[in-house]
Amino acid sequence: MKPINPLAPACLAALIHLSACSGASTDVTAGRNALQTGRPADAVGYLRRAADQDPNSRTPHRVPARVLTYLGRAYYETGNDAAARETLEKAVSMHRDDPLAHLYLGLALLRSGERERGRKEIEAGLRAIDDTLEYIAQDRVSGFYWDPGMTIRSDVRKTLAGMLNDSDLALAAQHIGQQFDEEIDRARRDESRTRSGGGDGGGS
Repeated sequence: MKPINPLAPACLAALIHLSACSGASTDVTAGRNALQTGRPADAVGYLRRAADQDPNSRTPHRVPARVLTYLGRAYYETGNDAAARETLEKAVSMHRDDPLAHLYLGLALLRSGERERGRKEIEAGLRAIDDTLEYIAQDRVSGFYWDPGMTIRSDVRKTLAGMLNDSDLALAAQHIGQQFDEEIDRARRDESRTRSGGGDGGGS
């Protein structure tokens, strides 16, 4: 009888783990696409499955889309504020540098009646979006492609300076969050098009 390779179980476990991670990443992308096309209920299905497989799953983008952040956003957009808050609290605790986790946690808190903390989280998310875009803009290779007209950063600064009421702050924050999420794809697409000789770039 041929002896069993002692490394075989470990290799099999590693392959299973890699397969699960790959599946989770695919579901994160599908869930994010569903959110961007106005299908939050579909997004919940994809993202919940991804989070069950790997709660650390994320896209490989320069600004990563993390599964718990997007699942929390999907819950928020379907009106499930309790699940949104629980999921986004976890997202913030795991990734304190995630602007959208703070932003959507603040939105969920605000809609749940926790006005003071909700506003603080929204403002923290907005500042983190501004800081992220400013940091990327310093990159002389690809920074040009991110918010080149400073549209998002301008909206952030006007919102933070505007002393808006809760309703207007929530509307502005949602708009900026969507714009920032879409900028991740726009910047990658514009940079890829320019590098392949298909255009001169552009952005939001």
